[in-house]
Amino acid sequence: MRTPRVLLAAFALAVVTDLVSLAVGFGPGHTVAKPLLMPLLAAWAALHGAPRLLVVALLFGWGGDTLLLSDAEPAFLAGMASFAVGHVCYLALFRAHGRNAVPRARAGLFAVGYVIALTGTVALLWSDLPADLRLPVAAYSALLTAMAFGALIRLGMAAGLGGALFMLSDTLIATGVADWPQPPRPGFWIMATYIAAQFLLTRGTLGTDRRAPTMPLREAA
Repeated sequence: MRTPRVLLAAFALAVVTDLVSLAVGFGPGHTVAKPLLMPLLAAWAALHGAPRLLVVALLFGWGGDTLLLSDAEPAFLAGMASFAVGHVCYLALFRAHGRNAVPRARAGLFAVGYVIALTGTVALLWSDLPADLRLPVAAYSALLTAMAFGALIRLGMAAGLGGALFMLSDTLIATGVADWPQPPRPGFWIMATYIAAQFLLTRGTLGTDRRAPTMPLREAA
């Protein structure tokens, strides 16, 4: 039991280091702490019996985190692709290990809300995005929205909140690419919402395992 606690403490330390570094503008702290976040969370989840798909999704998140440390456009596209593969892993995870966590009628209402959020955001950003990024950002946004919706209806409110925060974090990135006005220290808000998103998705998956012992996640993975 000591190893999971050490990993969780190390993850918390990396989170604090990253967010404080962003808040005070200490770039080297962010550069060191950011690539540690998802491997530590993935290792902690694995020791709690998480399905392999969750671990793989987190590690593709790590790939995206590392690539987005660069401001170059090829690194941005590669990072977006890495996150996209992670979202595909999450969708497969929800299909294999989730359950109907939201009544069908309410799920339909949520679906309408997510579609409105997707189309509205892409429409508003479209003309301000660089021309060569418009289609990739739109496709990625659709995949991200599907992941967030799947987290809610298959894993419940905690994971659903994680998916919504993931959408918020990536929308903040997109508004920066579109050169929209940004809040003070935008990197802090991007990482704060992103870290919370990945942690809630992880907890939501592990929570489903505890609530549904007849669907063992390790065996299904």
